[in-house]
Amino acid sequence: MSTPTFTVADIRKTFLDFFASKGHTVVPSSSLVPANDPTLMFTNSGMVQFKDVFLGTDKRSYVRAASVQACLRAGGKHNDLENVGYTARHHTFFEMLGNWSFGDYFKRESIQWGWELLTQVYKLPADKLWATVYIDDDEAYDIWTQDIGLPPERVVRIGDNKGAKYASDNFWMMADTGPCGPCSEIFYDHGEGIPGGPPGSPDADGDRYIEIWNHVFMQFDMQPDGSVKPLPAPCVDTGMGLERLAAILQHVHSNYEIDIFEALIKAAARETGCDDLGNKSLRVIADHIRATAFLVSDGVNPSNEGRGYVQRRIIRRAIRHGYQLGKKTPFFYKLVPDLVALMGEAYPNLAAQQQRIMDVLMTEEERFFETLEHGMAILDAALAGGTQVLPGEVAFKLHDTFGFPLDLSADVCRERGVAVDEAGFHAAMDRQKAQARAAGKFKMDRALEYAGLGNTFIGYDQLAQTTKIVALYQDGKPTDELKAGQAGVVVLASTPFYAESGGQVGDEGTIASDTARFDVADTQKIKADVFGHHGTLAQGSLKVGDAVTAQVATAVRAQTMRNHSVTHLMHKALREVLGPHVQQKGSLVNASRTRFDFAHNAPVSNADIAEIERRVNAEILANSATSATVMDIESAKNSGAMMLFGEKYGDEVRVLEIGTSKELCGGTHVQRTGDIGFFKIVAESGVAAGVRRVEAVTGSVAMAYVQELEAAMAKASAALKTQPAELVTRIAQVQDQVRTLEKEVATLKGKLASSQGDELMAQAVDVKGIKVLAARLDGADAKTLRDTLDKLKDKLKTAAIVLATVDGDKVQIAAGVTADSLGRVKAGELVNFVAQQVGGKGGGKPDMAMAGGTHPAGLAGALASVPAWVAGKVGGAI
Repeated sequence: MSTPTFTVADIRKTFLDFFASKGHTVVPSSSLVPANDPTLMFTNSGMVQFKDVFLGTDKRSYVRAASVQACLRAGGKHNDLENVGYTARHHTFFEMLGNWSFGDYFKRESIQWGWELLTQVYKLPADKLWATVYIDDDEAYDIWTQDIGLPPERVVRIGDNKGAKYASDNFWMMADTGPCGPCSEIFYDHGEGIPGGPPGSPDADGDRYIEIWNHVFMQFDMQPDGSVKPLPAPCVDTGMGLERLAAILQHVHSNYEIDIFEALIKAAARETGCDDLGNKSLRVIADHIRATAFLVSDGVNPSNEGRGYVQRRIIRRAIRHGYQLGKKTPFFYKLVPDLVALMGEAYPNLAAQQQRIMDVLMTEEERFFETLEHGMAILDAALAGGTQVLPGEVAFKLHDTFGFPLDLSADVCRERGVAVDEAGFHAAMDRQKAQARAAGKFKMDRALEYAGLGNTFIGYDQLAQTTKIVALYQDGKPTDELKAGQAGVVVLASTPFYAESGGQVGDEGTIASDTARFDVADTQKIKADVFGHHGTLAQGSLKVGDAVTAQVATAVRAQTMRNHSVTHLMHKALREVLGPHVQQKGSLVNASRTRFDFAHNAPVSNADIAEIERRVNAEILANSATSATVMDIESAKNSGAMMLFGEKYGDEVRVLEIGTSKELCGGTHVQRTGDIGFFKIVAESGVAAGVRRVEAVTGSVAMAYVQELEAAMAKASAALKTQPAELVTRIAQVQDQVRTLEKEVATLKGKLASSQGDELMAQAVDVKGIKVLAARLDGADAKTLRDTLDKLKDKLKTAAIVLATVDGDKVQIAAGVTADSLGRVKAGELVNFVAQQVGGKGGGKPDMAMAGGTHPAGLAGALASVPAWVAGKVGGAI
């Protein structure tokens, strides 16, 4: 049977169409930066956007999903960077084909559909496919051998590593505890001409048998003691590497020979002038343009920490490979249009940001090319002479001075058969602040054990309700009763309290019966549809089943709603004023203010802040009615709603229209824009490379802020004896007066020092032809010391001079040596000799040096010791 050729684009579409025909909801690829998940550096698999579903803290409207997810593995636990370009299948950026079942179908359907897609749709020869199962998973083994008909010799049971239960390549765990289960992996046999043995054999690491699809069956809940319990709703999570599958379907052995890489390698060759399309440097460049461009499109800019540092490492590795091919000017950014032509249709955000991606990459290239040549010269010199190990100090110098990440130096060394002293590098690094700390594996917080029905949330329309208690917790454990003074968590059958989500904090308030009052300090989700009311029982006792009245703190909720509603208006204004590249990177909304982080490369100017405030307040003055509508995801897209965290929603979403803004949002909001009252930005700052933060206030808080500013202005006006309207002019006048007085003081100090200098000349002693003068000059500053020093050098001709002054507990020292004495005495050594005696140290040029100290009491003795020190240097006598 001949296998038809599928392009990468064909493979994507075919996969999604197939699973859509099986009742799956097609979910778009989420950002490479996991939304609201600080535990992961990058999205490294297709399941990341569904993690909360598996943990039970999110609930979707669908139970079957399929996606083609953009992934990155270049930091933390999953770091393939050093292998990229040198192996057939390692990449930084890759695409993962996946399908999921959330408590719906399980092993039989998953395996059968996988086999159907591979053999009947993609037309892979059945006799080329193998499967593995976990050693105890008889169910999966029977499905493969009996239902599918795969010969038993091609279904391999994979056991535990070193006898540790569940420590197997075919047993998947989300974390140390929580959802887990056996895997079934599908392998493709590339044929006898390729070295390597079947899975499970001693030669399994060869390239003949390649894993293409992993089916994870989450059916257990791993306990802290290492035992497992069955999950009430088993799930399926599968992942298949698009590039690996493309290589098989296109009859090539290496991923770098598939159509998309063939085109990118040719583009890299065009820009670098390299004629050898098999050159590994072209592979590196082709891989890295995908990773870096997608990272920029998701708001990650090059920096010296965190995700930005990983981005910088990848960019600079690509540039170095271009440099190795003889390219001495920026070239990398020119590949972006080629990439967009290949992947822009599948990833519209990439196409929409083409120019910005090019600008960011070009700026980083220009910066690095300025130092690359110097750094390479140092590296070449260090590797000259047949050395076998690059010293760690040299590697650190390249990193610290020239921006060479360690793996870039290691890349060069590997090409030349040289090792790197990584221990020495890290020892040097430890003496400075670490450049980046990559976080890999995430840990799951064990949720409160709750098995009851979900709660009904009525808090969009009501702030008080009579309901009943369905669960109580004390110290994290279920209890039947809370007593006065105890802190705990209350779960209600229905609730008006909003649980923290989407940046909005949880509600405060009270839960009361006839005899008890529970003060709610916060509301958090236990599960997607179960709210936990955290607080303290102020009086009485509460029991499961009690009838209670739940009352939200109305004033706090009202101010929180103002701040949340204005965040939407502010986001729209930011995009209008700064540009469409602005993307939300996080937010915090509470009763006191709104804090909004967004992607932007530069500080927001005062003029832009004023314009943003003008636009938002104009929306408030329009007093437009707000509305929230639940609709399907496609209708929301077609309506033009902005989807900030689209991966967190299912096929039914809540679309908020407020003023001219339309976004997906589950938070609580004002009824009309005029309810916000007044909007004022109070702070703007940078929180990370390429990420800015604005903080703003509304309503009465904004009024109080303005009144505080006016009060401060009134005090300043009174102090300067002027009216507030004239304050700026008056400040300018005072500054002019201060500058004039400073000049007069400097002139007087100079005259005083000059007269003292003339008097000091008589104190100079002759040491073998050198006039040595060491004296204290009271009332002088650093400039006066230097000026007086220069005048004394002119008058004494051949001299070594030390002048010092004291200001409180600080000593300032200046040393000077005339040109004809430099062969015998150095000013830098002299000033350091004196400074060490007064609690300091210093140095400088041979003819002029400065230093400081913190022990004025030692100054007299230090100055007195100067002639003897000079005598020791010149071999003379005092």
